[in-house]
Amino acid sequence: MRGDQLARQWRLIQRLARSRAGVGIDDLAADLECTRRTVYRDLDALMFAGFPVLSERRDGRAFYRFLETYKLGDVPFTPDEILALAFSEDLLRTLEGTVFHDSICSALDKIRAGLGPELSSFLSRLAEAFRVLPGPHKPYARFRDTIQKLNDAVLERERVRMRYRTGRTGKVAERTLDPYRVWYRSGGLYVVGLDGQSGEIRTFAVERIQTLERTGEHFEVAASFDFDDFIGGSFGVMAEPAVHVRIRFDRSWAPYVEERTWHASQVLTRRTDGSVELAMQVGGTAELRNWVLSFGSGALVLEPKALRDEVERELARALERYRAPRPQGRGGRARTVRP
Repeated sequence: MRGDQLARQWRLIQRLARSRAGVGIDDLAADLECTRRTVYRDLDALMFAGFPVLSERRDGRAFYRFLETYKLGDVPFTPDEILALAFSEDLLRTLEGTVFHDSICSALDKIRAGLGPELSSFLSRLAEAFRVLPGPHKPYARFRDTIQKLNDAVLERERVRMRYRTGRTGKVAERTLDPYRVWYRSGGLYVVGLDGQSGEIRTFAVERIQTLERTGEHFEVAASFDFDDFIGGSFGVMAEPAVHVRIRFDRSWAPYVEERTWHASQVLTRRTDGSVELAMQVGGTAELRNWVLSFGSGALVLEPKALRDEVERELARALERYRAPRPQGRGGRARTVRP
């Protein structure tokens, strides 16, 4: 299969890039789980593509490695670093139309300009075989100017004035903000900083900023502020005091839960009946509640009691709604909303 061949060649590139002394054919065949003949074919393909593969004989054996002085233009990159940069274009596709996406695309164009046609062709084929497709995310192309101003204000530590719509009430108010950090999380872009209205460090969603202007006033980031600490106890975006949370997942959900890292503090315990218990120290009640509800009957909150009660009330409201008579007539027909 073509995809298998490219995947194997990608692993071969990584293996050669990590070795300065060179790797023997037998070791390469064992690492790639293929025959010696296949390794020889892959090495020939890489050399044809333009990779500087060297062969050295020591004690009657051939060892393969990349040329140590191999560079792209004036900036040294290992081949696996080049490919990782190519994949990053997909990773940032959710920010298409913004300065972040445009900048990585510009950098990749400069890198590709320094490649030969054979190497560029190989990278294109590899990009077709390995794709990172974005999940649900917010479109940010129309917020390009806002994001650019925020980015500049963060770098220059300049206060901004904005009209912001709160997500909970929908109320629009003018406020000043000392922007400390632009933060991408769970398909959304946020700015964290000192809110002039409350005097507290808050998190604001970029798409809810209706107008934004730089004030020319500069600020100093609070000495006590540590971004990692600020978000460390959050399950999602909202920074709230962390509490001890325990959730039990049915055996049908156990593999899905165990295969993922949900929070840095998590502890997973597999039970004798096949279920799994997740314990963690997190805040963000609303985000936790919605996440638990996404598992339907497959998740049971053990603690804290407040979270358990919230989930129970929400499930009861959902059940009541489903048990209600269905609306009759054309008046209840849904209208399709297109982006």
